[in-house]
Amino acid sequence: MTDQTTTLSPIDYSAAQRMWNEYAAARPEAAALCTEHTVERFGDSDALADALLLEVLHGTKRATSELADEFTARGDPLPRIGSHWVACDGSGRPRAVLRTTELRLAAFDAVDAAFARDEGEDDLSLESWRREHRKYWIRGCAARGRAWSETDPIVLERFAVVWPPEIAD
Repeated sequence: MTDQTTTLSPIDYSAAQRMWNEYAAARPEAAALCTEHTVERFGDSDALADALLLEVLHGTKRATSELADEFTARGDPLPRIGSHWVACDGSGRPRAVLRTTELRLAAFDAVDAAFARDEGEDDLSLESWRREHRKYWIRGCAARGRAWSETDPIVLERFAVVWPPEIAD
């Protein structure tokens, strides 16, 4: 995660719904386990969304982390195991359907090297994970008018790419 100017293109929700419908038709048993899905992107800018999604599409990134209060601020429930999300690129186009495979809440200092590696960013080290996420959460919290603390609960999520078939795990 690098410092980015915070700009976000609109998401193409119609295209995201079409992608979800294709997945649900092809994998009805998986879609039926958790019928609701979200439409999201990684990061807080178009450039960061593209960079992180590229890591997903190339198989390096299979985890993500987000402050628990970011879900609350958006009015979204926390994800659950088996939940799906349509991941969009920086231009708002849907590119993949992801399914949550593991979740836990942790404080900043409880994140381990294995999770940092699974996030697939920078040099994959815990040190770079801490440095870049600290900057990201300080920036994000400041934009919402509050200060970030290392004790804030973080949602640590591992996921699988389940659609489209040519990039699915």
